[in-house]
Amino acid sequence: MVRLPGRTGTRSTRRPSGQRSRHATGPARRARERAEGLRSAEGRASGLRAALTGRSVAGQVFVLQVVIVLLLVVAAVVALVLQVGHDTSQEARNRSVAVAQTFAHSPGIQAALSSPDPTVILQPRAEAARKAAHVDFIVAMNNAGIRYTHPNRDRIGKKFVGTIGPALAGGTVVEQVNGTIGPLVQAVVPVKAPDGKVVGLVSAGITTAHVGGAAQRQLPLLLLAAALALALATVGTGLVSRRLLRQTHGLGPREMTRMYEHHDAVLHSVREGVIIIGDDGDLLLANDEAHRLLDLPEDAERRNVLELGLDPDTADLLASGRVATDEVHLVGDRLLAINQRPTDLHGGPSGSVATLRDSTELRALSGRAEVARERLTLLYDAGVGVGTTLEVTRTAEELAEVAVPRFADFTTVDLYEAVLDGEDPEPGSALRRTACSGIRDDAPLYAVGEQIRFVASAPQARCLRTAQPILEAELEAAPGWLVQDLERTEQVVAYGIHSLITVPVRAGSQVLGVVNFWRSQKAEPFDSEELALAEELVARAAVSIDNARRYTREHGMAVTLQRSLLPRSLPEQSALEIAYRYLPAQAAVGGDWFDVLPLSGARVALVVGDVVGHGLHAAATMGRLRTAVNNFASLDLTPDELLGLLDELVGRIDQDEATEGGVPVTGATCLYAVYDPVSRHCAMARAGHPPPALIGPDGSVEFPEVPAGPPLGVGGLPFETAELKVTEGSRLVLYTDGLVEDRERDIDTGLEELRSALAGAGESPEETCRAVLDARLPLRPGDDIALLVARTRALGADRVAEWEVPADPAVVGEVRGWVTRQLADWGLDELTFTAELILSELVTNAIRYGSEPIRVRMLCDRSLICEVFDSSSTSPHLRYAAATDEGGRGLFLVAQLAERWGTRYTPTGKVIWAEQALP
Repeated sequence: MVRLPGRTGTRSTRRPSGQRSRHATGPARRARERAEGLRSAEGRASGLRAALTGRSVAGQVFVLQVVIVLLLVVAAVVALVLQVGHDTSQEARNRSVAVAQTFAHSPGIQAALSSPDPTVILQPRAEAARKAAHVDFIVAMNNAGIRYTHPNRDRIGKKFVGTIGPALAGGTVVEQVNGTIGPLVQAVVPVKAPDGKVVGLVSAGITTAHVGGAAQRQLPLLLLAAALALALATVGTGLVSRRLLRQTHGLGPREMTRMYEHHDAVLHSVREGVIIIGDDGDLLLANDEAHRLLDLPEDAERRNVLELGLDPDTADLLASGRVATDEVHLVGDRLLAINQRPTDLHGGPSGSVATLRDSTELRALSGRAEVARERLTLLYDAGVGVGTTLEVTRTAEELAEVAVPRFADFTTVDLYEAVLDGEDPEPGSALRRTACSGIRDDAPLYAVGEQIRFVASAPQARCLRTAQPILEAELEAAPGWLVQDLERTEQVVAYGIHSLITVPVRAGSQVLGVVNFWRSQKAEPFDSEELALAEELVARAAVSIDNARRYTREHGMAVTLQRSLLPRSLPEQSALEIAYRYLPAQAAVGGDWFDVLPLSGARVALVVGDVVGHGLHAAATMGRLRTAVNNFASLDLTPDELLGLLDELVGRIDQDEATEGGVPVTGATCLYAVYDPVSRHCAMARAGHPPPALIGPDGSVEFPEVPAGPPLGVGGLPFETAELKVTEGSRLVLYTDGLVEDRERDIDTGLEELRSALAGAGESPEETCRAVLDARLPLRPGDDIALLVARTRALGADRVAEWEVPADPAVVGEVRGWVTRQLADWGLDELTFTAELILSELVTNAIRYGSEPIRVRMLCDRSLICEVFDSSSTSPHLRYAAATDEGGRGLFLVAQLAERWGTRYTPTGKVIWAEQALP
């Protein structure tokens, strides 16, 4: 122990064994013990005086306790006075109301009020009641407020002082007033006759001074409790002071302060970390050096060492208390040599003490190894995290995000415009800032999306020319970079960015752009080792950027091909109001298609199909199938016949692909529907395609029962046509499976969700498309989606003319008359001659070569349509007659006069039709 000023003796006599020295014996020893006892008694007496005078910690606690007790007493007295005042007022109100009501309802009050002299009867009764109820007055009065009774008889006959209006209305009045006898509470109640009429009033009052008295009874008890609390505080302070003196061995405050000042000065001035740990693992003491070396929190003392965020090995060593000599531990970026010994070897308290020493040379070696490990980790993370998508922009963003903040404070990626579009780079053209990542968002660098042209002296321009990385260690001393944009470069330097590495993005012999690494926080500039690391990092990312560029180009070509094979616009027709949507898959283009095909007789065909698979092959196959459907539809085939021919075509394509080693297209699906606006019938058939939806004019949604045939190309099974009677204003909804089916839901769930979306859609086809896609479209569809919505219209009876024609050549003239009159009704007199000639030839051919029944029909739609029905299946042929032939020119004339003509077959025969343009 060090010598403490003000105390006798030189050093402690405690030996390593823990036993005291026995050299001093006999009278000398006893004299010394008596002197120590006197000093201890004097110390205790002076400590008690210091405690009571407030100079010590115990005295200060005593003063604080006295202040708290006094505050509590004052607060209790104030609360008691307020509570007593409230209770007194409430008690006065309750008693005055009760007395007034009791007197008002007592027997004989009404009769007394009606007597000639109410005072004679009521005064004795009121005084008796007042004394019994301990109130100050009971006053009976008439409705005018004239008193009949009062404790002072000289006030009888005078007007009552107070509010009586509410009582005259049948209510009760309670009020506080300052009367001649002091503050009082009075109540006024009515006296009612049996019929409810108020015949008089009664008032009772009591002064607040006559109610209560609880405060005078409780105040002595409160003061007694306060005195007892002060006595207990005094005794407790004395006990605490005595215990403190015993624990400090009689040292006074000055001696204790001086001892701890020396202790702190020695402990915190040494350049070795010192920590003391208790036997329970709690940190009892740590000097400044230990805080610095272990990076301890401010509140580390009294916390378990396992909870201080140290590395597990170091924490386990300190918590175990085992003996350690120069054990090396990596703590953060420091290598510490730790020595630890228990504190109870010579009878001291249980626990352990450890010293920490920073090993500078080992730390430097460890730092270099850590840097190498971090660089390897960065390259590994770049290989895993860059190129997760096939998007050029996203790949550039991933590269910038990987580099910040582990390698650079800011990273920017600039690529040629052509690279972003999937094309080969064009040297000399402008670059586009594609990605930017940094530790802050306010750096004065070019913004993402900004077009940049670097001057020839800029390091980026030199990097693009030479395809080699360039290091600008000090940007302030780089004139080539400074002249790029004088205002912006000055802002960059002022911002704190001081060092730059520019690396070309190379893909083979092509340079796609540059990547810039900027440093601002670290004072050291980039060095040659970091230049090599940046080159390796960009080289790994350049492969992914080039792959994304190539994919963008191929995907764009496939999308362009697919778009070119889909209808550019819908044909003009009057039978259906149509809206459509086509959304290609995000991953790759597919083989979905749709078409709207006008047919003869004002009919319209709707077709939706899907080729399984994605890519150029699926898009090309879709184009072949769409062309085939257009050709088959021109033959006016029924839906099942058309699907049969399409099935044979797909089978032949599969055979050709199999022979050439290609990919077969088995799995293509199709739905073909034909709508007739005259009969409002819709015939449809499907080959492995999802069923159509039909929305009625009332908004009801159903999925019609259309037989599901096999997918196209399977062969061997026939297709069936379903006939539907469609109400005008209904909406047919045709779609591909990408709308109702994906990996996360089956088709049944998708159909129910589609039904819900259609039920809440608007009335127009455009609103229906919008509502369906808003409700059903995923963020990134995995398959193409084709949606076709058609609202049906009907061709009115006033636009249709129909006649039965007997098989007699003589009726041809009558037919011409019918035509003339009908065209006059439609206002189409200009077409009379041509229509008469066309129908004459067609009817003549039907009579001569066909069979009954024969029927003529004219439709006035976007064009004038003339149709001749007969029950024969013989098809007429257009031929050129020789100069000597007497016949054979009829159909030739029809073909010359009509815009279009043709033949379609029905279950009972055929129809020869011709169309003329309206004037």
